[in-house]
Amino acid sequence: MSAVPAQALVLDFGGVVTRTLFETHALTEQALGLKPGTLQWRGPFDPGSDPLWRSMQANEISERDYWRTRTSEVGRLVGEDWQAMETFVQRARGAEPEKVVRPEADRAIRAIQAAGFRLAILSNELDLFYGADFRRRLPLLGLFETIIDATHTGILKPDPRAYGFVTEALGLPAGACVFVDDQLRNVEGGHAAGMRTVHFDVARPAHSYAEALSHFDLVPAA
Repeated sequence: MSAVPAQALVLDFGGVVTRTLFETHALTEQALGLKPGTLQWRGPFDPGSDPLWRSMQANEISERDYWRTRTSEVGRLVGEDWQAMETFVQRARGAEPEKVVRPEADRAIRAIQAAGFRLAILSNELDLFYGADFRRRLPLLGLFETIIDATHTGILKPDPRAYGFVTEALGLPAGACVFVDDQLRNVEGGHAAGMRTVHFDVARPAHSYAEALSHFDLVPAA
């Protein structure tokens, strides 16, 4: 445990703040007019049935490569040529982004903000996936003091420079930041940078947020 008190919660976005696309296949199929059960890839929820996910976890392909492939596949299912990942996300999730925010995330973010601690996002693809106007359409993001997005910096986690962008923006030592990500390699990158870290379990979001909040001088919301 760092000797520096925790002062900021630094969150990955997709998977941590929002439910993953793996968890919302039924909503995606409904939005796109696909037969229920069409989408079978389950990523971290069933790695054995998703060879492409296993390749990503083995660092044989990048996370962006994984989603480019899935974007193209789903586009073909609806008879379209999808190249941009934001096309997939926006078509699948419609105009109501609040519906895919994890309730556990909403509670934790508001608890941190209400207690006077600081909030930051460190994402590899926030605007790339969700579109440039998404931040305006999701008021919850207005609670974050800084958003570092590799869509614009070009520096992807787990590159050490990505974590440095956050600590520099916040003006805090790395040990004062609690970094939460659902990708182990990104968590390891945060740890190497000196941050407190939580490996977010998408199957146990309440548990992961309780672990994150335990670093702060507050009682986690029930």
